[in-house]
Amino acid sequence: MLRFTLLLLVLATPAVAQEKPPLKWGMDETGGAPYVFDNRTKGFEVELAAYLAEKLGRTSEPVNGEWNKLPELLQRGELDIVLNGYEYSDQFKSQASIPYYVYRLRATVAAGSGLQTWDDLKAKPDEPKKKVGVLTGSAAMRYVQRKYGDAVQLEVHDDVANTFQLVAGGALDATVQDNPAALFYVAEDAKAGKKLRKLADPRALGYYVILTRKDDAALRDAVNAALRKGIDDGSLEAICRKYGIWNRDQERLNYLRHKSLAELPPDEEEDAGDEREMIGTSPINWPEAFTLLGYAALMTIFLAVAAMPLATLIGMAVAAGRLYGPRSLGWLLSVYVEILRGTPLLLQLWVLFYLLPEYVPAFARLPKELIGILGLALNYSASEAEHFRGAFLNLPRGQMEAAESLGMTRWTVIRRILTPQAFRAALPSVTNDFVALFKDTAVCSVIAVMELTKQYNTLYNNHRDQILSLAVITAAMYLLMSYPLAIVARRLEGRLKAGER
Repeated sequence: MLRFTLLLLVLATPAVAQEKPPLKWGMDETGGAPYVFDNRTKGFEVELAAYLAEKLGRTSEPVNGEWNKLPELLQRGELDIVLNGYEYSDQFKSQASIPYYVYRLRATVAAGSGLQTWDDLKAKPDEPKKKVGVLTGSAAMRYVQRKYGDAVQLEVHDDVANTFQLVAGGALDATVQDNPAALFYVAEDAKAGKKLRKLADPRALGYYVILTRKDDAALRDAVNAALRKGIDDGSLEAICRKYGIWNRDQERLNYLRHKSLAELPPDEEEDAGDEREMIGTSPINWPEAFTLLGYAALMTIFLAVAAMPLATLIGMAVAAGRLYGPRSLGWLLSVYVEILRGTPLLLQLWVLFYLLPEYVPAFARLPKELIGILGLALNYSASEAEHFRGAFLNLPRGQMEAAESLGMTRWTVIRRILTPQAFRAALPSVTNDFVALFKDTAVCSVIAVMELTKQYNTLYNNHRDQILSLAVITAAMYLLMSYPLAIVARRLEGRLKAGER
């Protein structure tokens, strides 16, 4: 009887609706509108992801990541698809969906710029090269490299919004971006005072595709079926029109519903070579790659060698000021040390390069390498200040009084007696920090300094099939630069301990 009652209760209980599995789609929120914005609640790709999820019987779940690293997150299994303005190229042919948007490249300049055409980007013989910003690993980067080469100074950035900001502020002469982003930011800046202006003719047609894992053919087929339906019933057009990015180029999507990109008819308005460049990739040129990595390694050495002496001098002065200066000065210097030690180097560089020029326009004209050196020096000066403060505190307390009794001023005692001793004691720690600084120069990539890590990222974005080889070469270069310094640091530390004994 009890079993019969339990069976009736089970049968009478409403079936719990099975929760839909999520469709995890990778995107980079820093790319902003019209792709993904307002805390991932708006954007034509937000709505496209919701449409796809509905057709697949799933729920849309955006996953934020660095734009040029999204394919790696996909292969790791952290994403189901990549949907964030990813431009088709041959390296993605085995994992790409049919296109969902047809884009062209636009050059954008400051409203008061004298540049009028694409050809104006090329510097005249008696002029400095124009600084042109592009997104890391993008089709725009490949296009500018191929079309202009050494005729422009290419600035590779990881953030679209900040790149437009640098153009508006005068730190860049122009930026080349996909037309959805260019049109949006020009329109937004027009509301704030017309700081940006687009050059007339867009160039180099290309295609946005959705990436799946190479071994996930079932999901890729399902995504393609959903996209075909969206093209047929007008859902995709409605989404694009809502964000003002539908244009005549989108008619090409009809050709691609059941065909490959190779079967697409040529663009009547473009050089066929331009279009092929957007989807084609070339094998890596190893001599050229080694040369580029070599120059980037020299930049890494330059940043470290220039920043560390400055950090040491600032740290030494801060330590002396805290211990031997007025109490008010000591308090201010303590705040200085804690702020720099308590905030990441990445944030400090971002403030110096992107935020400060908004309030100090002259700062926008400083070379990015100089800002990188300044940022590294300020960050490491806090650590050096603590090393020197400890060294000063370990000195015999009577030295200051004895020297002052002989008529020496406090400044003279600090400079000629205390500082040389403190420097000797702190030298091993300073040398160890120098080793760490070599690796921390990689953070300067956030401000588009082409140091070793930045160059590695640029190369592997164009040659993802060589990611392991490039990583090994880059790591070996870092080791060759930092290992000799590590040996010097250990020997200095050993000599200091021997002297103490």
